[in-house]
Amino acid sequence: MNKIALLIFTFLMVSCNSKAQDSKKEEKFSINKTDTEWRAQLTEVQYHVLREEGTEPAFSSKLNKTYDPGIYVCAACGTPLFKSEHKFDSGSGWPSFDREIKGNVAYSTDYKIGYARSEEHCAACGGHLGHVFNDGPSKTTGMRHCINGAALKFIPKDE
Repeated sequence: MNKIALLIFTFLMVSCNSKAQDSKKEEKFSINKTDTEWRAQLTEVQYHVLREEGTEPAFSSKLNKTYDPGIYVCAACGTPLFKSEHKFDSGSGWPSFDREIKGNVAYSTDYKIGYARSEEHCAACGGHLGHVFNDGPSKTTGMRHCINGAALKFIPKDE
């Protein structure tokens, strides 16, 4: 009897540990490059954040405290992602915005830290940007797009 219970328990544990939970749905993006091409184009930090879904250290990006008028684009492909007028200081240590440029940011669910988070990607190249939370400014959207500065390039308004 104990052997049967152990066998059933083992089966249940193995069947609950599905690879489907770990893998993302394969998506097609309009900009596709090989790993070698991305590595040649991006810095080490950019590659880690954008292609390996890493996170830069808090308060490490000069873009965290940049508030000049302009637009924030994907550091990998140049797709416009966020407008400077939607940027705010969240105190989190990463550039934060209360909204994205509609259609240019894609979303998926991330379980890497044990619970579901809404992960953000560039809709054109699939580069990992950061995560979005519902603890942003209540006077606007209530959302906080917490974005890695390494995933962004800032283009001042007059350029």
